[in-house]
Amino acid sequence: MAEARPSFFDFDVTKIMTDFRFRPFDVEALMACQRRNIEALSQANQLAVEGVQAVARRQIEIARQALEDVSTLFRELAQPVSAEDRIAKNTEYAKQMLDKTVTHGREITELAAKAGTEATDVLRRRASESLDELRDMAKQHAVR
Repeated sequence: MAEARPSFFDFDVTKIMTDFRFRPFDVEALMACQRRNIEALSQANQLAVEGVQAVARRQIEIARQALEDVSTLFRELAQPVSAEDRIAKNTEYAKQMLDKTVTHGREITELAAKAGTEATDVLRRRASESLDELRDMAKQHAVR
């Protein structure tokens, strides 16, 4: 009968681990660190949601104002005026709309950027703190 070849799974873990020294670590400190990470993530998410809500509110305000502007334009167009006056009014209206569009676009972009920056700042700060905490835990366990 042929001899059975040893399988990869036929090893004794206890023999391998006998020389391995595992220093216990502070589970509570590690859990507290992770809890602070989750709190920071929650805070960043809250800031992001508030930013999205602010952008949406502003977009609604802009749309409402645009509808009022169009309504005013239609009322003015219904008034009898000379062709020159109508061209002048339409040109002025087009310039105003262009300026408002650029201004509103910039405003929406700034609101979104501010929200993103605030959220990422929370995460960046917490990541840095977390790495400092892990470094300090490692130093404490190295001393033991």
